[in-house]
Amino acid sequence: MIVTADKTPDGGATGRVEWDRAGFMRTRAGDDYPNSLSAQFEAIHDAEGERITTGRYPVLDVREAWDVWSMLSLTTPGIEHRYAEGEDRRRTAWMVHADGSWARAEGRWIDPPTVHQGGPRRLWDELERIRHRLNAEGGLPVYGAHVRIDPDGTTRLKRGAWSVAFA
Repeated sequence: MIVTADKTPDGGATGRVEWDRAGFMRTRAGDDYPNSLSAQFEAIHDAEGERITTGRYPVLDVREAWDVWSMLSLTTPGIEHRYAEGEDRRRTAWMVHADGSWARAEGRWIDPPTVHQGGPRRLWDELERIRHRLNAEGGLPVYGAHVRIDPDGTTRLKRGAWSVAFA
């Protein structure tokens, strides 16, 4: 996301999320940099999961859908993604989180996928809620949202009835 803001007298800032898309990678320095979840991806590569359903929307490479990725990163931070597409137009997306939640969705091109999920949260369900909102409203509230950054770094985004806060 791109945020345009003006500094406030208290050391915070106010502004808004711009409509333009942006991407960057996490800083890779310091002892507090989170470890990759590669081992978790390997463990769930073909796992059955605790819940198997049929998804509503085709498999999506979340990292290429900027608005969806931004919204998901705000509502369910910390998810790592992988995606593959085979020659037969079979698409597979994997999502993992450090809390042990994971999802794997497989489907051919625009067909509804088979979704396998495990762990404490249903990550694919979170993704589908966002995609449903995008389809129903024609956009997601993250873009154009009002932003307030408190002096301690807490950031609050709000647009209409939607809001989120993070540190």
